[in-house]
Amino acid sequence: MQRAALPVLFLLLGVMYASWASRIPAIRDLLQLEPASLSLVLLGGGIGAVGSFPIAAWLIGHYGARRSSWYAGVALLLTMPCLALAPNLPVLMLVMVSLGACSSCFNVAINALGAAVEKAAGRSIMSLLHSWFCVGTLSGALLGSAVAGLGIGPLLHFSVAAIVFAIPLRLCYRALPNDRPQYIAGQKHFALPHGPLIALGVVAFGGAIVEGSVADWSGVYMKDLLFASDGVAPLAFAFFAGMMLLTRIVGDRLKESFGARRVVAGGAILAGVGMALALVVNDIPLAIAGFALTGVGVATVFPFIFSAAGRHGPTALAGVTTMGYTGGLVGPPMIGFLAHGFGLHAALSVVGVLCIAVAIAAARAKWLE
Repeated sequence: MQRAALPVLFLLLGVMYASWASRIPAIRDLLQLEPASLSLVLLGGGIGAVGSFPIAAWLIGHYGARRSSWYAGVALLLTMPCLALAPNLPVLMLVMVSLGACSSCFNVAINALGAAVEKAAGRSIMSLLHSWFCVGTLSGALLGSAVAGLGIGPLLHFSVAAIVFAIPLRLCYRALPNDRPQYIAGQKHFALPHGPLIALGVVAFGGAIVEGSVADWSGVYMKDLLFASDGVAPLAFAFFAGMMLLTRIVGDRLKESFGARRVVAGGAILAGVGMALALVVNDIPLAIAGFALTGVGVATVFPFIFSAAGRHGPTALAGVTTMGYTGGLVGPPMIGFLAHGFGLHAALSVVGVLCIAVAIAAARAKWLE
C-alpha cells in the first residue's frame, strides 16, 4: 500500500478537480450566471489558491507533507458538496475561495512528497505521478458526463464523491511514512521565486492559464457555440485530460531522451496548434480532437516545472507553484471577461497565442532540465 499511496493521492486530486469542472455548466444554469458572473466564481477559486500557498508552506514546514496532505484533503472533501448548496453568487464565490485554498494546499503537499521520492529514487518519476492526476481528471470528467446525462444533480454527485474518496484518503495517510520535520526557530518556509526560479514560475504561470481555461471553458464553448448536449459537452475536457494522461505516462522517457526544456517548449507549440484546430472547426468531433491535442502539448509543463523547483526544496516549490496558481487565478476569469466583451471564440483564441509564449519562456528557462 505504501508504494501505491502517492499515486492514489494524485488520482484523488484529479477526480475531485474534474468533478467540479465537469459540472460547471450545470451550476451555471442552476444559478443563471452570465459569463462575467461565472468569471467571478472562478476568480474566487484562484484567490483562495494563491492566498493559501504561505499556509501550505507553513503546514509542510511544521507538520510535514504527509500530515499536510491529510488535513488539506479532508477540508477539500468537505468543501465539494457546498458548491452545489450555494444559493447565490456571493455564497458560491466564498465556497470557491475555500475550494481553491484546500486544493492548492493538497496539491503542494503531494508534490512535495513526490519531489522527495524522486530525489531518493535518483531518477525522473514526476511525470508518471502526474499521469495519475490525469487518470483522475479523465475518470472524473467521464463520470461527470455520465452523471449529467442521467440527470443527476451536482449536490448528489459531489456528496457521494466526498464520502467515497474519504476512505482511500485515510488509507494513503496511514500508509505513508512519517516525515514531520524537526522544528528550527526562525526558519523561513515561504518566499516568492527569484533568480532562475522566476523563469520556471513564468512557464508555470502560462501553463496554468492554458490548462485552467480549457478545464473551465471548453464545456461552455462546446455547449454554447457548437450546441453540444449536457452529456457531450464535458467530453472536450475528458479527451483533453485523457491525452494528458497518455503523454505523461511516457513523459519521463521523453525527458531522458530530449531534455525537459525541449519537451516543454515543443509541447507548448503543439498545444497552440490544438487550440487553433478546436476554434476553427464547426464540427464537434474535430473540436474535441483539437482540445485533445492541446492536452498532449501542455501535459509535461507541471511535472517538469515542479520537478525542477522541487530539487531546491519545499520553499522553492511553493514559490513556483504560487506563480503557477496565479495563472490559474488570472486565466479562467480573464477568458470570461473577454468572452463578455468580444465573445468566447475570440477569448479562447488568446489561449492559443499564450501557448507560443509558453514555448518561448520554456526555451529560456535554464533550470528546466
